[in-house]
Amino acid sequence: MFHTILIVGNVGREPEMRYIATGQAVTSFSVAANRQYTNKDGETVKETIWFRISTWEKLAETCNAYLKKGQKVLVEGRLVPDLETGGPRLWKRQDGTMAASFEVTASTVRFLGSGNGNGASTEVEETETADLPF
Repeated sequence: MFHTILIVGNVGREPEMRYIATGQAVTSFSVAANRQYTNKDGETVKETIWFRISTWEKLAETCNAYLKKGQKVLVEGRLVPDLETGGPRLWKRQDGTMAASFEVTASTVRFLGSGNGNGASTEVEETETADLPF
């Protein structure tokens, strides 16, 4: 079986890179995917879905070096379900309300726009598949 997800959105926070015990680099960042539509009452509705993205090895190093908060990206990868629920990771906010987090392990990250206004894009793709310990 196979599944893939494509997300286009803006990086929500600066990427954070760390190394796990095996020495593999892991970079995490969030992406906000926005949608705007008009409902049946004629009102404009703005909707934002947040995704937590993890990248590994060379892709992790590249994302850590070049991604910046606010930058537009396209991420291709696979959803990672919560081990307990099989769905998104559920958690409580500080105010006590429930929230869900959609976790994605990226195989490709395309940088959309270079930040200098020329609209250039760069694609970075994972070149090796590693068996990850979780």
